[in-house]
Amino acid sequence: STNAQVSTGVDFVSNYVFRGIQQDVVHPIGSPNIQPTITYSYKGLTVGTWGSYSFSGSTKEVDLFLSYNFSDLFSATLTDYNYIFSQSYFNFRTETDHIFEATLKYEGIDAFPLSASVNTMFYGADKLEDGSQAYSTYLEFGYMITSSVGVFAGASLFNSLTYGTNGFGTTNVGIKAGKVISVSETFGFNVYGMLGFNPNAKDAFLVAGISL
Repeated sequence: STNAQVSTGVDFVSNYVFRGIQQDVVHPIGSPNIQPTITYSYKGLTVGTWGSYSFSGSTKEVDLFLSYNFSDLFSATLTDYNYIFSQSYFNFRTETDHIFEATLKYEGIDAFPLSASVNTMFYGADKLEDGSQAYSTYLEFGYMITSSVGVFAGASLFNSLTYGTNGFGTTNVGIKAGKVISVSETFGFNVYGMLGFNPNAKDAFLVAGISL
């Protein structure tokens, strides 16, 4: 169909930080990562995969997602995360390595570019210490100051080993700025920097990235 579109891309990041949480547990100061993505879109529906692999070889993640845009402003996404890989990838039973998450997102309007998303992990390896499902829920607000500079603030709402919070905890506050560099009329890339803080973990991070 002429409405269908397949897209591929790749990011190179100096450090992989997810919602304020450093993902490289082997190298606590972080390692550069390559993050490929492939998507297939038809009308409002998008299916895709996203991954992250550290240059040090200590981080491997393969995610699958299904997203539907109800309008230009609202979307819903179902994501299957897997970054543990302690067993067969195809084990989806109770002790699976997979984590399933549901997301609702509001994009904001040009006149008031405030976005919001709520993300709840509802099945899989997102557990509490007693082994019960944690239902880790992350709420984030973003605001675009200009077309290339935005600020964000996100928090874990409940007890979560995934986010390292005991009840409510702010994990991700910061600013992100980007710039498109055109190489030719048909090719360019985006460079960006992100300064963030995790008040809950008393941590800070600075990430540089390139999107192709």
